[in-house]
Amino acid sequence: MQQPPAQHKADRLFIAGSFNQWNPGDKEFEIDSIKNEITLLLSTGNYEYKFTRGNWQKVETTANGKGIPNHILQVASDTTITMEIKEWSDDFEQPAPVKKVHTASPNVKVIDTAFFMPRLNRARRIWIYLPRDYDTTKIHYPVLYMHDGQNLFDNATSFAGEWGVDEYLDSIYSPGKKAVIVVGIDNGLSKRMNEYNPYSTAQYGKGDGDKYVDFLVKNLKPFIDKHYRTMPGKKSTYIAGSSMGGLISFYAVVKYPRIFGGAGIFSPSFWAAPAINAFAVSKAKNINSRLFFYAGGKEGDATISNMRKIEKDLKANSRSPIHEIIDPDAEHNEVAWRKYFPAFYKWAIIGEVQY
Repeated sequence: MQQPPAQHKADRLFIAGSFNQWNPGDKEFEIDSIKNEITLLLSTGNYEYKFTRGNWQKVETTANGKGIPNHILQVASDTTITMEIKEWSDDFEQPAPVKKVHTASPNVKVIDTAFFMPRLNRARRIWIYLPRDYDTTKIHYPVLYMHDGQNLFDNATSFAGEWGVDEYLDSIYSPGKKAVIVVGIDNGLSKRMNEYNPYSTAQYGKGDGDKYVDFLVKNLKPFIDKHYRTMPGKKSTYIAGSSMGGLISFYAVVKYPRIFGGAGIFSPSFWAAPAINAFAVSKAKNINSRLFFYAGGKEGDATISNMRKIEKDLKANSRSPIHEIIDPDAEHNEVAWRKYFPAFYKWAIIGEVQY
């Protein structure tokens, strides 16, 4: 890897991309300062990335300081690439950043900016979406728990666009029609890969997925059921997420089959947890939840094949209704997940659409 002018040689260098939630200062993705290289363990697929010096104010640019498109990495087998960084953004006068506009609907609130997670000894922001008629009725509602809360409701807090969960639910609201409470849990940024994986890995370290799921079931769900008018039973409790969030959503159903009646498993990163297949098969006879699987054709063959292997095992060994959508033209991003959230909602929660 070739780097630009010597004035930044002492700075730490990172790679940020679709493989690490675009975290610009992720210690797990720091370039070796001696070898001037990094080794990534990625599944087959297409990835986007850029280089930074720890934050997005110090990102690589063209030689004259202009922004550059994301680099594309296509992984089909062991791949070696050589990169040249032309310049850094902080060496040039940059236009004032465009301030993101808050887009969360009035039905979205933040329950707590630092809700304590005792099993992980951390705190996290928790969001809640309440149906439009929540304050004017005495209705009790199903609850959908979703990961990556920053990206669900508000463009101002999202990194690469929001799912628009609140806008969609607002748009289909009708008095007397089934509605749902949505609880969003922010991801832990640098801890995301650990919290959303129940298994430890050489690259990302200790898996905290068990503790995270236990927090959802034993701490957060009881709090929500106590303070809001919910329908607390299995048939009215759902979970959903994308990428690593898809992985941990599936794991939650397998570990707690009597708690979650359905799951939205979007673009699941099953590559990060090979042991989950055997675990799912061992528990399959207890699983009877509505499982919605989605993947994009441009996420890589491994994403789809890994997902379909689990679907096949579940169909053979569990009683779970399963629905799959593959969009051949879709990539691994919020645009796709926003597009297919309604399909998940209608099939898994409302039961209006039968495929």
